[in-house]
Amino acid sequence: MCGIAGFCDFTRDNRAPQWQYVGWEMANSMAHRGPDGEGLWYDRAVLLAHRRLAVIDPAQGRQPMTCTQGGRTFALSYNGELYNTEELRRALEGKGHRFSTRSDTEVVLHACMEYGADVGTYLEGIFAFAFWDGESLLLLRDRCGVKPLFYAVMGETLVFASEPKTLFRYPGLTPRANRETWQEILAVNPARTPGHGVFAGVRELKPGHLLRMTGQGQTTARWWNLLSLRHEEGYEDTVEHLQYLLTGAIRRQLVSDVPLCTLLSGGLDSSVITAVAAKEYQAQGRQLDTYSFDYTDNDKYFKASAFQPDADWPWVERMRQAFHTNHHVLTCPQQPLVTLLEEAAEARDFPGMADVGSSLLYFCREIRKEHTVALSGECSDEIFGGYPWFHRQDMLESDTFPWCMDFSARAAVLDKGLVESLELEEYARRRCQQSRAETPYLDGETPQERRRREVGWLNLNWFMTNLLERKDRMSMHSALEVRVPFCDHHLVEYVWNIPWEMKSRGGVRKQVLRDAARGLLPEDVRNRPKSPYPKTHNPLFERLCREKLREILDDANAPIHDIIDRPALEQGLMVSAGDYGRPWFGQLMAGPQMLAWLIQVNHWMQVHHLRV
Repeated sequence: MCGIAGFCDFTRDNRAPQWQYVGWEMANSMAHRGPDGEGLWYDRAVLLAHRRLAVIDPAQGRQPMTCTQGGRTFALSYNGELYNTEELRRALEGKGHRFSTRSDTEVVLHACMEYGADVGTYLEGIFAFAFWDGESLLLLRDRCGVKPLFYAVMGETLVFASEPKTLFRYPGLTPRANRETWQEILAVNPARTPGHGVFAGVRELKPGHLLRMTGQGQTTARWWNLLSLRHEEGYEDTVEHLQYLLTGAIRRQLVSDVPLCTLLSGGLDSSVITAVAAKEYQAQGRQLDTYSFDYTDNDKYFKASAFQPDADWPWVERMRQAFHTNHHVLTCPQQPLVTLLEEAAEARDFPGMADVGSSLLYFCREIRKEHTVALSGECSDEIFGGYPWFHRQDMLESDTFPWCMDFSARAAVLDKGLVESLELEEYARRRCQQSRAETPYLDGETPQERRRREVGWLNLNWFMTNLLERKDRMSMHSALEVRVPFCDHHLVEYVWNIPWEMKSRGGVRKQVLRDAARGLLPEDVRNRPKSPYPKTHNPLFERLCREKLREILDDANAPIHDIIDRPALEQGLMVSAGDYGRPWFGQLMAGPQMLAWLIQVNHWMQVHHLRV
């Protein structure tokens, strides 16, 4: 994985030294995404910048990569991993292309030269890139949005980058807030409206979309979308087909020239990935490294809830014994969870999922000491319907986002006048309904089936993209590449059309996946109830957050005063957060996470000089 950036303007000469300086500034701002190399390439109308994290062919895959053919120079700045590299290379060689490296970057470059704006349909993997063909610039992003890409337009200039912070290294492009900024942060954050960059003037290239810029202007288009089709296979054939797709996706993503590991929670999703990977490694005479996460004293304080029914550690040990992995247990103390809250917000460029983000940042840094690539089980619940809102009728029928259907926790700490003037609850409801209206329905579905498909659509476009953004920023801030086999587009397309009565056969969550895992996993692991990403249950975390927030509240100049109802906060959360089992976002963010989120919001406002 890497970081990409650049700009395009057909009205000036971008080869001038002043623009080269800007290009290097943009590249340096994302050094965390690529510590193994940097590069700059420019032509009259365009400049491409790059930071490289070397994974395949470290010696020869330098970027931006160029190729001259027919008197034209083609250039590519690419962030991603291509999983059909060899197949595509052979196809391109059959069309006369010649290669001098083993890198997937060179394959993507020649594929762009051959297929132009249609290139996305030939690529299997996770990617975001900028391609210059001598006359136009093409920006393109992978199907599920695993790899990020943001842009802004200033007059005649298009500026783009992997992260918003890099955009702000371009002269005159500064962090600004407007009405929608505060609606996004206060109403739907930690999620974010697809295509919206939160900062005024900043846009996100949506997953499965492309942007093309020529001397006549720019256009955007969707190049991939989910199709709702009638599922024709019976249950046993579906299980067999699913196992084939899943194991294939995992095996393809094991390719690496640098140390690779898997993240293992002992849950169904991470266990399937680990099982397949461990067997592949054993066949090669190698031992797979695995990592699990925990928190200091969690064994003392863990309390089961409807959202987190049991602890991970017994299941991790069960998997370690079954597959003989070289296992590492990473334990995060409470203090770093709080200390890293602000850096996690900086890494993401937005307030995030509180300690869920700061702990992930901590764990990624620890993994990076030994490994460069990790495989993770994210996104299974989104495509298989593993979350409570697929099963609980009140959540399924909610007229707003089911993972934050109760707005009262936000309203209790925010300034009442601001909540009313920004119409925050209505904003969230409106965004939800707009996304629901985009759902690709299937003719003949019952109202219940249509509603569940809508919730699935919301999950893919909101909740999943939020988790992918969290994973990308926290891992790449640590120079760690994380791959997500459950986002393989063949798998996503297939599972999207599996009927609910198969997905949740017998009323059991993700039963079709459990059956596809038969023979891969120990039976008790295969049938383990769902449990989300682990979080701390130590009351010390809450106390440390309260102390940190107290320091902020005692600073009269702290920007958080613009948005909070201080008397309500003082009488409520600042006395006792508690309520660990009633999340206000997702499954993990309860009272203590509200304290942590307010710390992140304050820091985000402070760093970017934003006031309401």
